[in-house]
Amino acid sequence: MPWDTTDPMSERLKFVLALRKRRSTFSSLCAAFGVAPKTGYKWLHQFDVAGVDGLEDRSRRPKSNSRAISARVGRRLLDLRGEHPTWGPKKLVAWLRDNERGWDVPAASTVGELLKRRGLAVPRKRLKQFHPRTEPLRHADKSNAVWAMDFKGWFRLGDGTRCDPLTITDAFSRYLICCKAGTATGNQLSKSVWDALIRAFREYGMPTAIRIDNGQPWAAPKGDLGLTKLSTMILKADIFLERIEPGKPQQNGRHERFHLTLKQETALPPSKDMLAQQRRFDEFQLEYNEVRPHEALAQRPPGRIYVPSRRALPERFSEPEYPSWYSVLTLNRWGHGNLRGRDYFISTALREERVGFLEIEEGCFELYFCKLLLGRIHTGHPELGFIAA
Repeated sequence: MPWDTTDPMSERLKFVLALRKRRSTFSSLCAAFGVAPKTGYKWLHQFDVAGVDGLEDRSRRPKSNSRAISARVGRRLLDLRGEHPTWGPKKLVAWLRDNERGWDVPAASTVGELLKRRGLAVPRKRLKQFHPRTEPLRHADKSNAVWAMDFKGWFRLGDGTRCDPLTITDAFSRYLICCKAGTATGNQLSKSVWDALIRAFREYGMPTAIRIDNGQPWAAPKGDLGLTKLSTMILKADIFLERIEPGKPQQNGRHERFHLTLKQETALPPSKDMLAQQRRFDEFQLEYNEVRPHEALAQRPPGRIYVPSRRALPERFSEPEYPSWYSVLTLNRWGHGNLRGRDYFISTALREERVGFLEIEEGCFELYFCKLLLGRIHTGHPELGFIAA
């Protein structure tokens, strides 16, 4: 015997007709057809309003879409994306809301869907998650507490010249202080970086600390205590040097992430020459500081957060001064110092510089240059020599 065939429409009609003929109570009919009373009342109401057609399945599509974008707003968003190809939905929404208040700005997720439909959104690779690290970022609690300084990875210009941008950012506000086109090679590298720092000091004042990595020209091999002529000049300016650990670029993650933005905005297509690249950097610096919303700053540009330092650049930097209870010596031209009749090699980067010795216990001295602890000397055990910190 074949099975009876049925469909939802037939079952709903049977339910309504059975109810109309009063073959059973409403509750028992709902139980027999396996539906809730609320559903049974819905079918009955739809049949009374539209007859059999009212029992057809209805579209669940909402009558209105709160995520819809008007054609006018969509065109403005697409134009804005064309002007800033690297900006994502959050930046587009934040800029439009703050700078053109007459628009009915949609949610960032809605703008993201618009960009996807137009083929303007590139899926991001899922990055490996690192546990957050507070050190050495603990000092960046206000503007100019820490400046981050580094050379961005090099790229070629149109004339074949290698460009290594020198960049300096304020670690608190992300403000771009310096973006200088040049080459990170040659004997004049330290002078070039120092000249860039002096220009930054004149324009923005001086920071409390500068965060650097362990490369040239601000760091040297351990045999020289990691000091270079440039790093000694920074220390003599009463600026603390804050070094990240070797092989740990994530400790300077804010600055490294900035370098990705810099590359996306300024490296391609290649500029004609170094002068043209510097013009591109100058334009980018103005937009980055004053126009481009930053997600970590509640979608405000860094220029709204950054405040110049009150530490003005002095006319000249004085020689290091030490407390009266320190012993002060000037190292010779080979970086050696004589303590209690015995010669000790300290560092060639500190030749002819004043260093301070603090006796912390009988025959044991701590050696300082400015405020930086260099190491210890145990005069009672001369065979140990100078022990670096």
